[in-house]
Amino acid sequence: MKKPLCLSSILVTSLALAACSNNNSSSTDRDNTTNPLNQAPEQPKEDRISATRIKLTFNDKEVLINMYDNPASMAFLAQLPLTVTFEDYIRKEKISILQKRLSIDDVQAGDLSKKGDFAYYGPWGNVAIFYKGLEDATNDLIILGQIESGKENVENVDGNFTGRIEKVTK
Repeated sequence: MKKPLCLSSILVTSLALAACSNNNSSSTDRDNTTNPLNQAPEQPKEDRISATRIKLTFNDKEVLINMYDNPASMAFLAQLPLTVTFEDYIRKEKISILQKRLSIDDVQAGDLSKKGDFAYYGPWGNVAIFYKGLEDATNDLIILGQIESGKENVENVDGNFTGRIEKVTK
């Protein structure tokens, strides 16, 4: 009775390893085909930084944000300029509820935040600036951009603040 049980567990393990091996080799083959010089893989299109930057100005300070090239970012840019009030949320992010929700029909949420991210949280309809890391973040975030400069201005402001967000012209 032990022999058939042992053989079946070996068979299951072999199939699992074969499936993992095929998945890894096809990924490697794909990477080598599209990247013959073995350079770092290209970022997905939705995560590429666009040529557009925005500026948040408040209390004689400013924060510059590089926007990503994704539909949610473009929907946010279409609402600019905006004057919004940010409040601290869990001592890790500053949030502001938008008057008009972003259309996120063609956008897949699921990004985890990191320090310096400018994001949109669809369930509440708010934008967020993450000024600390968030290990237990929700996966309902859509990252709109990344802070280029002025991160310390967001970290060091206490309480609520009102600011103006506008596109930066080159």
